[in-house]
Amino acid sequence: MPSAITSTSSQTDATIFGGHDIARPQLTKPLSDSGSLQQYSHDDPTPAIGREFPTLQIRDLLKADDQLFRDLAYTISSRGVVFLRNQDVTPNELKDFMLRLTTLAGCPSTSGLHVHPLTEEGSELGDQISVISSEKQKKGGGLTHQLSDVSRYASNAWHSDITFEPVPSDYAMLKIHTLPVTGGDTLWASGYEVYDRLSEPMREMLKKLTATHDAKFFLDEARNLGNPLRECERGSPLNKGAELAAVHPVIRTNREFPHLCLCTSLRVKLTFMVIAVTGWNSVYVNKGFTKRINGVTKDESDILLKYLFNMVTQNHDAQVRFRWSKNDVAIWDNRSTWHCATYDYNDPRAGDRVCSLGEAPYLDVQGGKSRKEELGL
Repeated sequence: MPSAITSTSSQTDATIFGGHDIARPQLTKPLSDSGSLQQYSHDDPTPAIGREFPTLQIRDLLKADDQLFRDLAYTISSRGVVFLRNQDVTPNELKDFMLRLTTLAGCPSTSGLHVHPLTEEGSELGDQISVISSEKQKKGGGLTHQLSDVSRYASNAWHSDITFEPVPSDYAMLKIHTLPVTGGDTLWASGYEVYDRLSEPMREMLKKLTATHDAKFFLDEARNLGNPLRECERGSPLNKGAELAAVHPVIRTNREFPHLCLCTSLRVKLTFMVIAVTGWNSVYVNKGFTKRINGVTKDESDILLKYLFNMVTQNHDAQVRFRWSKNDVAIWDNRSTWHCATYDYNDPRAGDRVCSLGEAPYLDVQGGKSRKEELGL
């Protein structure tokens, strides 16, 4: 089993559970919504999750000022997923967009764009573009192994991206450019909402636990696809090798971290500054990659994971379903959502995905909040 990622030895130890010294959020101003996106029409498809901007274009966003980008990052993180229609944008522009988004949202200086372990070296789209292809999935790529001999439940494919890495994704975006006439929808579910539905005793128990996330099935898939596994540094110094497993807190906080900094006035004194996107807590286990809750018996782990997975799959009012049109883009926060593709089609379906890397997952024991309680819902 991989070793747990532990907190630093600084004065934040008492409040931070998990994380890693070289993958902490950067010191920047806390994010909030200045209202700059209000000039664009938008719609919330459900109360709990999702926002669609039918006219907003990524190319226009790339020319916008930093404040609009920060507002977009806050919107993605608070609503879980944002949908943009009919985008005329290249793979390189997708990468530029994601780098700017994660940087302005305060990602660690050591985090960049992810290189997926199955990405072909020398791909014409570049190492940081993952091609999401139904033709590749037919050969065993992605999470389709969950839907073959193991199970006939489509809900087994619910996951958050690359949680098997010590430093997983904060944001991801997918542009679908090839799709069937019907079918191939994607669903997202809110980790904030699932956390809010836990009783207080259950929350307190889960806050003390970690879970092991494992993607060793990618070793077999690399062989099936005929490509060597990418063991190089995959967007972070902590993401390398063939272990493809990591330990993360079961409950994580969406990038709120009290940084120790020096402030000068009449004398030098120590103060704390809170770095936040939302500061809300989310359940951070998923059916695709989480294999074991640590510190409890296997029977207890199986019961807890089944309960938490059921909270995701059986609460349709915590989900949003998106029907793709050609060149649509979805951007989501992997720290606080799960997503699941729908394999109900035979015609080709393909798109390009970019994942940025955030901080090593942690729980802010004192500062992490409930979304509903914070918003008074």
